[in-house]
Amino acid sequence: MKVADIMTTEVVTIRNSATVAEAVKQMRRHSIQAVIVDRNHEEDAYGIVTVADIVGKVIAFGQDTRRRRVYEIMNKPCIVLNPDLGIEYAARLLASAGIHSAPVVQKSLLGIVSMTDILQQGDFIERPQTLQLKERLQHLEEAAHQTCYQKGPGSQACLDAWAKVDALEAELAHQQAEAIEKTAFESYMDDYPEAFKDREYDAWCGG
Repeated sequence: MKVADIMTTEVVTIRNSATVAEAVKQMRRHSIQAVIVDRNHEEDAYGIVTVADIVGKVIAFGQDTRRRRVYEIMNKPCIVLNPDLGIEYAARLLASAGIHSAPVVQKSLLGIVSMTDILQQGDFIERPQTLQLKERLQHLEEAAHQTCYQKGPGSQACLDAWAKVDALEAELAHQQAEAIEKTAFESYMDDYPEAFKDREYDAWCGG
């Protein structure tokens, strides 16, 4: 699933000059934990004000929410999500940044996604990304073997096919936080040493 599949399209926005009290009213009215701060012009960035910002920067110090302004406590520019991003990567981005919500932007504001959206609407139980990557990797390896059989082990088409395998294999290792002791391509080269005997030398000479 992608971010676009689970995002909320009815986004609550607020002016940067609005009072924090107005932001609180918006959150209460819509039962949300964040409001997006509008851009002032096309080249401007979006901002965000969250419950944590209001509680930690205003309420915790006993300040008057009617006298503090949104621009004083907002996070701008805020982290934004691409609608085509996989929800696993969106979850990782939110978690690593320590935030609950982020706007979905592609030239303009399209929606907002929260940790709750990911948890409630994601298909990670039925279709874990790791299993999907393993299936795709298996198909790419089979395709690489077929290409190399048809074009020859030392052909550019063979190298290109294995480059795709290498990239996906690295992504899977990154997803699982594991190191690759020997790639599938390296194992393939072991089976055809003559076809790749000059490859290491060429790579060394090329820097």
